Amino acid sequence: MEIHELAVPDSFAFDLVPHGDARGRFTEWYRADALSEAVGHPLTLVQANHSVSARGVLRGVHFALVPPGQAKYVYCPAGRVLDVVVDVRVGSPTFGVHDVVELDSEKPRAVYLAEGLGHAFVSLADGSSVTYLVTSGYDPAREFGIHPLDPDLALPWPTDVEFELSAKDQAAPTLDQAREQGLLPTYEECTARYAQLRGA
Repeated sequence: MEIHELAVPDSFAFDLVPHGDARGRFTEWYRADALSEAVGHPLTLVQANHSVSARGVLRGVHFALVPPGQAKYVYCPAGRVLDVVVDVRVGSPTFGVHDVVELDSEKPRAVYLAEGLGHAFVSLADGSSVTYLVTSGYDPAREFGIHPLDPDLALPWPTDVEFELSAKDQAAPTLDQAREQGLLPTYEECTARYAQLRGA
């Protein structure tokens, strides 16, 4: 397993090692020790989510308020998706910066994003599955979104795909609107949360 930090601080890509023979393939897609070493604290798992998406389904950009926020460890066991992490932490030196990782079941990778970061993905193949481990349960009062096609974000979505968004994502504000409405987590809140987790 090779791990490297993405352009958005506090997010990482994990290049996984598949082991295969005539019977098929085996992959360790999550290692608690490797993740803990990379981020500086263990991941406290509260919920595991699984989505299946047709080609062109675009989900996000989603984030949760901090504290407690919601860290995610994301993996694609079937199909192929373009996974995007966005820094939506007001006051962050990299506010508005994004990074992208292609998650492909044939070349297994995973992505970790810390509390307070925005997450989105688009399915590049019919039947793409995404599983993600999260550190807090669903709380609609503390979970928000930013429109994934916000031109100011300029996320690198493919041009040969017809997107399908949920009604909630279609109605989501732009990054600037979310900041003006006070919906975004702050960098100060997030760094305090990370320090608390590392000291626990």
